[in-house]
Amino acid sequence: MADHATLRTRRERVGQLMSPVSQFMALESASGIVLLAAAVLALAWANSPWASSYHALLDQHLSVSLGAWRLDEPVHFWVNDVLMVLFFFLVGLEIKREGWASSPSRGRVLLPVMGAVGGMAAPALIFLALAGSGGVASRGWGIPVATDIAFAVGVLTLAGSRVPFGLRVTLLALAIVDDIGGIIIIAAFYATHVQAWALAAVGIVLAVCYLLRQSGLWYLPIYVVLGILGWLFMHASGVHGTILGVALGLLAPWRPWQPVSGFVERMHELTGRFDAVDDSPETEEDQVTIALELSHQARDHVSPLDRLMHDLQPIVSFVIAPLFAFANAGIPVDPATLAGAVVSPVSIGVFLGLVVGKPLGILAMCWLAVRLGATLPEGVGWAGVLAMGAVAGIGFTVALFVAGLSYADAALLTDAKLGVIFASLASGALGYLALRVVFRGGEAGRA
Repeated sequence: MADHATLRTRRERVGQLMSPVSQFMALESASGIVLLAAAVLALAWANSPWASSYHALLDQHLSVSLGAWRLDEPVHFWVNDVLMVLFFFLVGLEIKREGWASSPSRGRVLLPVMGAVGGMAAPALIFLALAGSGGVASRGWGIPVATDIAFAVGVLTLAGSRVPFGLRVTLLALAIVDDIGGIIIIAAFYATHVQAWALAAVGIVLAVCYLLRQSGLWYLPIYVVLGILGWLFMHASGVHGTILGVALGLLAPWRPWQPVSGFVERMHELTGRFDAVDDSPETEEDQVTIALELSHQARDHVSPLDRLMHDLQPIVSFVIAPLFAFANAGIPVDPATLAGAVVSPVSIGVFLGLVVGKPLGILAMCWLAVRLGATLPEGVGWAGVLAMGAVAGIGFTVALFVAGLSYADAALLTDAKLGVIFASLASGALGYLALRVVFRGGEAGRA
């Protein structure tokens, strides 16, 4: 067996190799870069001479069997209906954590909440005005209400440190409220052929999860099994499984099992005992015992919610979201398709809803919020709010997801996806330029 010095050397070499990757993943904008790269790859592949292989890959069936039960679906289904449950589970965790992490004043809460409401209502109204309030096309009204947090944060980061911290916090809070609205819309308006018995079974699964949590049992494999069972019932109910992901995220315990008081003293005691043990082979078992106790103490002083967020964030940001972008952004952009999209009420409605409706809706409702007692972030004026609204027009991930729920017709779905992609590009560019102009001297945002 290798000695401790050899193992330490190997770990250092691995650390040197992984350091650039770790630094990249630590960047706030990194997930947005990976997401964009996945979307570009999908677009390039779907419009190359090898386009058939792209579609063949997504249509490839994967099956899971358990006794008489069998689920046989294409790759596209496993990405959109299964992996995205984890995406929305993380959204549920973020919503839960945001609610308990602080107790902001009414004025600070009012601004992002009302801004998000305006940023959802205005795009939906613009879409319905263009696509009509009846017929199949009108089902896409929920597409332009979304804001993609990863891309929005990426644009703020690229815009530089002169963007006030308060604006970043407000945009994140607004995006979280936007997510809540999007979840409600998906649950209320995009469920099909709802089966009451299956929904009742989902309710029982969630009730069991709640009772287990209240009893103090937090053994992750049990919740994984319950989550899979709940997803199967949700899939049978006709309501999209992502709603279950959000519900489970909201059930995650937000308090650590051990009180914070006394943690430092206990850790000092254990590290003192560890230092007192010599490094001989005879005492190695004592070192392991103390080290395991240190590990258990540290884990018990971190809430399950924070632990799950820490573990899932890189998986969702750098694997699941890019896979979703890759599976949904591969749209043919030949001249005939583009010509159809340019005159399609669906693509125009999505584009104008995100690019025009988002910033105007956010600006109007933030103005009303200030009239009702809210306050703008320090260093931010109305020009800064409008710039923030432009960034919020990046709807990419959730907008593409809702598009897939809205249309079974391939032509309408293509028009909607093209509207999302072009609107997100335009909003990203406009938002970046607006932020650079408004905050170029650090004072202009107050105007």
